[in-house]
Formats: sequence, C-alpha cells, structure tokens
Amino acid sequence: MALYEHVFLARQDISQQQVESLVEQYKTLITEAGGTVGKVEFWGLRSIAYRINKNRKAHYVLMNIDAQSDTVAEMERQMRLNEDVMRFMTIRVEEHEEDQSAMMQKRDRDDRRGGPRGDRGDRPDRGPRRPRREEAAAE
Repeated sequence: MALYEHVFLARQDISQQQVESLVEQYKTLITEAGGTVGKVEFWGLRSIAYRINKNRKAHYVLMNIDAQSDTVAEMERQMRLNEDVMRFMTIRVEEHEEDQSAMMQKRDRDDRRGGPRGDRGDRPDRGPRRPRREEAAAE
C-alpha cells in the first residue's frame, strides 16, 4: 500500500461537528477498503487566498492515509460529489511525519511569541533612535 497526505477544505458555514463527521465518513471508507488513517489534524477555520464559491474562509483538515490508489480515488470521487468540500489535494509521500505538521507548528510558535509578529521590542543590533530633522532643528 502507498502512503498519502490528504488535505481538504470544507465550507465555512458548517460546524466543527459536521467537519468531524466528514472525516469519520472518509475514514470508514478507507478502513473498509483495507487501508488505515493515521494522524488527523484539524487546522481550524482559516482565511483562504481567494474566494471559492463566495466563501472567504474554510475548515482545513489534514489526513495521513495508508491505502491502495483505487481507494484514494474513490474517496476523491466522493469528495467531488459532496457540496461541503470545496477543495482537496492528495500527495503521495515516502513516509509520514510523526510529529505535528508545519501548519500546527507555526500556530504554536505564534502563540509563544504573543501574536503573529510577536512582542519583540527594540532591535538590539541597532543603536538608539536618531531624532528626525524636525526634532533636530528644534534643538
């Protein structure tokens, strides 16, 4: 069997429970065909780069799959028919990563620093701030 990483985007107006039921639906499809689903990560409701069917946000989900290619093709066919799934992408990989994905690590890093830009303060490699021309002329 081959290893796959599968990411799909669900509509923004469905609830988190409905997203979880979608994941369970696709998990049962894969396990009934003899495959396995390893790690499942919910990346949450995130903004998307451009509008898709009048949606500006989407629920992102990552699934690590170990299954035959025809099983993955059947899952993708069912996702095309489901109106709650806006986009999906499946990539074949050599091995699954055991730790968190890059998207989850980025969120943890942002939480540690105190926001997306962090609370860095003054830069230590620069000296004190020079006064502007107006401030220097007033002196």
